[in-house]
Amino acid sequence: MTRNIFKFSTLSVICLMVLGISCNEKKDKAEKESSNQEEIPVQSSMPLDRLNLPEGFKISIYAEGVDGARSMAMGDKGTLFVGTRNENKVYAIQDENDDFKADKIMVLDSTLEVPNGIAYKDGALYVAEVNRLLKYPNIEEQLGKVAAPEVIYDDYPTEFHHGWKYIAFGPDGKLYVPVGAPCNICESSNEDERYATITRMEADGSNREIYAKGVRNTVGFSWHPETKEMWFTDNGRDMMGDDIPPCELNHITEIGQHFGYPYCHGGTVKDPEFGDQFPCSEFVPPVQPLGAHVAPLAVKFYRGAMFPQKYQQYAFIAEHGSWNRSKKVGYRISLVKLDGNKAVSYETFIDGWLDDDTQDQFGRPVDILFLKDGSMLISDDYGDAIYRVTFEG
Repeated sequence: MTRNIFKFSTLSVICLMVLGISCNEKKDKAEKESSNQEEIPVQSSMPLDRLNLPEGFKISIYAEGVDGARSMAMGDKGTLFVGTRNENKVYAIQDENDDFKADKIMVLDSTLEVPNGIAYKDGALYVAEVNRLLKYPNIEEQLGKVAAPEVIYDDYPTEFHHGWKYIAFGPDGKLYVPVGAPCNICESSNEDERYATITRMEADGSNREIYAKGVRNTVGFSWHPETKEMWFTDNGRDMMGDDIPPCELNHITEIGQHFGYPYCHGGTVKDPEFGDQFPCSEFVPPVQPLGAHVAPLAVKFYRGAMFPQKYQQYAFIAEHGSWNRSKKVGYRISLVKLDGNKAVSYETFIDGWLDDDTQDQFGRPVDILFLKDGSMLISDDYGDAIYRVTFEG
């Protein structure tokens, strides 16, 4: 399957061929060859039939050939913005005929350093690199042009270990930015209090403060639509075996809370190196311990009208999947059913990206975004795709 996009110069617009429609019908074959243009196949070769969904749900390809697709944000005019981690690109994706399939994919910038995190507010696109935050004003009016960003903050640590960031604007209008621990396990906050935290600031980069502590590496958070309180996932430490410690789904109720890292994991597991310094009872336990090494990323709440009503009781979590477990786990979309602020179940919504028998995978879910019609988008940085999940039961 062809997954590469057209290769042009930095910051230039890149069009993809989808649904058999050319970005420029008048270009002849010689011109296409000279510009390295390649057409995306009309029929996707991704084995979507391997995916298991609840009865009545269907999954399709929204966009394909989005190398390393990770964090997603939607613009006011329907442009889907997508960040990447290793590809150093930020994409803009447009569905021009409202058929819920991408018609145009553009690279906004290919000069960035790990631009995993993106957010959209008041017409501007915000992008998080390892140590700084950028703002592209009036971005949807500049598509197809060279978009010059403004630097709004450039004083985060430069450490690449857990340096990629997930960012989002909260109900208070502030921009929330995590700073991962620069290690698998260490007392990094003794060196720099910003490590292993979630910070927040005004949209212009001013008044930065630490919002939560003891957070090893969160790459996904959102706010409950009713309580407006933050929920976040956290990736557990490695090298304690296949089955411990658990990853976490957490809930913040007030500024300054500590969630245990590096002393306590999953609410009950004392760290073998640092665990004797404090009892686990001193820290906020997770609402739901998740599977060990499942690498939970996005967490989102559903308030659309397409899915059955019961799904408004769940938190949807993208489990990116383990990288060093003897038998892989994760590679799925999971559900945590909530009763108020308490978890009552932890189950699977979509799986099949991983073949348990062969241990081969064809995708790794990263982020979740809900469209206005109530359907769900899922980004996949391994399959270089964005999926759309609908309910037709």
